[in-house]
Amino acid sequence: YIKFDTYRNIGMGILAELAKIFKGLADENRLAIFELIRECCPRGGRLATEEASNTVSEIAKHFSLSLSTVSHHIKELRTAGLIHCEKRGRWIYCAVNSEVLDQIDRFAQK
Repeated sequence: YIKFDTYRNIGMGILAELAKIFKGLADENRLAIFELIRECCPRGGRLATEEASNTVSEIAKHFSLSLSTVSHHIKELRTAGLIHCEKRGRWIYCAVNSEVLDQIDRFAQK
């Protein structure tokens, strides 16, 4: 049998990282939350200003899920490396990790 990493010229470390990313998006609620965060912030991955709608509480308003459930999904997205979060005072702001999107793009182009 042929090893997948040899066949596709992709290292096993990269495959494990991609699996973690795709696992983070495997839940439909997380995918929807990720899409909303993507719409809220530019692809540069910069966290928006205080006026932005990318706080955890503002994101939760778009879903019929409890704030704690949305927070859990955001934690999973952060753990998968898909988003960055930054606490400012009482608020936690979220932004997409553009490096991960680039990694997904490179993988999809192979």
